[in-house]
Amino acid sequence: MNLSFESLETPALTKAQLAELLFQQIGLNKRESKDMIDAFFDLIAQRLIDGEDVKISGFGNFQIRTKAPRPGRNPRTGESIPIQARRVVTFHASQKLKDQIQGVPAAQTE
Repeated sequence: MNLSFESLETPALTKAQLAELLFQQIGLNKRESKDMIDAFFDLIAQRLIDGEDVKISGFGNFQIRTKAPRPGRNPRTGESIPIQARRVVTFHASQKLKDQIQGVPAAQTE
């Protein structure tokens, strides 16, 4: 399946635009398209909240990383402030996606 993104007007791809592409190119109705996109992102978010990695073959990996507390500094006042420990999401692109971004033909990556 080959999706065309020529009709996208903004540099950011939104959930609404993804739903519209499903509607136009796959033939799902608009409600089904929106529900599918929402369910997809809800599933990814829930897995990450649960502390699980999300791997999308040919695209990349989303991982949860726990950052330790550390001292910080208010850049305006120079005052030292503590930065709390927190969990952050990281994304690592797959080699296939990296190659596509660099314009490497698929035959050379296999």
